[in-house]
Amino acid sequence: MEMKTLIAQIVDEAVRTAYPGVDAGINYEALLEVPPDSKLGDFAFPCFKLSKALRMGPPMIAQKLAAAIDRPEVCTAQPVNGYLNFFLNRGNFSKDTLQKVMAAPERWGSGNEGEGKTVVLDYSSINIAKRFHIGHLSTTMIGNSLCRIYGFLGWHTVSVNHLGDWGTQFGKMICAYKKWGNKEGVEKGGVDAMTSLYVRFHEEAEKNPELENEGRAWFKKIEDGDPEALEIFNWFKDVTLKDASRVYDKLGVQFDYYTGESFYHDKTDRVVNELKEKGLLTESDGAQVVDLSDDNMPPCLILKSDGTTIYATRDLAAIFYRKDTFHFDKCLYVVAYQQDLHFRQVFRVVEKMGYPWAKDQLVHVAFGMVSYEGQSLSTRKGHVLYLDELLDRAVEKALAIIEEKSPNLENKEEVARQVGVGAVIYSDLQNSRIKDIDFWWDRALNFDGDTGPYVQYTYTRCCSVMRKAGEAAAQPDYSALLDDEAQLVLRLLARFPEDVRAACRTNEPFMITRATTDLAKAYNKYYYEHRILDGEPGEIAARVQLTDAVRQVIKTGLYLIGMEAPERM
Repeated sequence: MEMKTLIAQIVDEAVRTAYPGVDAGINYEALLEVPPDSKLGDFAFPCFKLSKALRMGPPMIAQKLAAAIDRPEVCTAQPVNGYLNFFLNRGNFSKDTLQKVMAAPERWGSGNEGEGKTVVLDYSSINIAKRFHIGHLSTTMIGNSLCRIYGFLGWHTVSVNHLGDWGTQFGKMICAYKKWGNKEGVEKGGVDAMTSLYVRFHEEAEKNPELENEGRAWFKKIEDGDPEALEIFNWFKDVTLKDASRVYDKLGVQFDYYTGESFYHDKTDRVVNELKEKGLLTESDGAQVVDLSDDNMPPCLILKSDGTTIYATRDLAAIFYRKDTFHFDKCLYVVAYQQDLHFRQVFRVVEKMGYPWAKDQLVHVAFGMVSYEGQSLSTRKGHVLYLDELLDRAVEKALAIIEEKSPNLENKEEVARQVGVGAVIYSDLQNSRIKDIDFWWDRALNFDGDTGPYVQYTYTRCCSVMRKAGEAAAQPDYSALLDDEAQLVLRLLARFPEDVRAACRTNEPFMITRATTDLAKAYNKYYYEHRILDGEPGEIAARVQLTDAVRQVIKTGLYLIGMEAPERM
């Protein structure tokens, strides 16, 4: 049982003892606070919430509750101005926490609350024939982290890369390829070669507008299943995914499925027919829409005036396909907040079709924009930073720093890769996902403060201590961990499972980033204040066990946000 939960139980028992027959109807755990200063206790309960039910002033309530508490093995309670301050039994808390962590160190913070449940995660969603740029970083890393967090809590996870692979532009690209391209050139040049063909198409179309019709004709061939058109189209996808896989490999990201818009094209009829049968389609300027005026939203376009579908129709088809195929309990869409209206419309249409599960199971996990050193990024304006270039530059800069700080380090190139890529990931996940991100090199690769390299370095410090300590023969003497610095570390270790669950509940990976960083900071303060490998054998054993627990939990935290943990730096 987590300490916060135990303290809440003690409060509940005290209320029942001091005020028999009174049911305050209060969630005591939700009200428990952590005082800003440890001198005020480890937890504090505000008695103000009980005043109405008990018809008594908070200071008097605090005094009566304190008198009713007799759990010295867990804590002592002191009434202070309407608050009930709890001071943990530090020796027992130290022993209990470390024994729990070390019982299964790699699984500390995990759970089985997701057992028997499935979550589908839709993220990254790259576009065919376009390079992977920094704008795709947030969706990719938030989605990857959430996939790991949900899996850590027992959920069956299904990761989907919903490719942008449908539209007239692909007909234009085939047209350009047939006129000016060749297989060898595209194979060698990859996405850049396809982009060049697309650019040339538009340049030529300005001189010869008839090309636009040819492009549309090739896309019609894709729609109709023409063998040649499909062969070229699928080959374009293969070339794009080969190009993207280099970036995914660098980031340590994998997907279960690459099913994009084209996959759902032949599944939209079911959606359209069901909407018709249920009387939800209305005509608007020749188009077919679902009226959402009662929800204060514009209508959701289903069929254009020419009878063709749009991405909303394909998103609806994807929802039902995923529900039928994976039987999900939750489906997350990790997509920028600019698409908020789109998802509110689509989810509401599913509800109106008579599927109430849409309200709770379909979730838009929105995130903010990314800028680079104060400059907003725009593909149209040419302000774009490709992700593979960013990662390569990060690794180069990390290697330069390592060459300066640790010139004799083994496997410098591998460590530089872990640190450089980790710095980029950390920069993306260090704040609430809805906040805009401004990436700066000096900030990202700093070895001090709230950065990836700082947390990774703390992990290597723990590894170094463990190597020097060797096998501990003595039993830990937990009285060596009664100081404030050790207790802060222990409180953060004990709270880690709660942080993991909060991250899952809110779909906020930054909670893991923050928890891991706070733990690293607390341990470094402890490390500088105490000589870990000096003293009596039992004292050393206790401090080494604390270090080992920190090492394991930092490694877990880094894993959950998608970072690696180098053992030497």
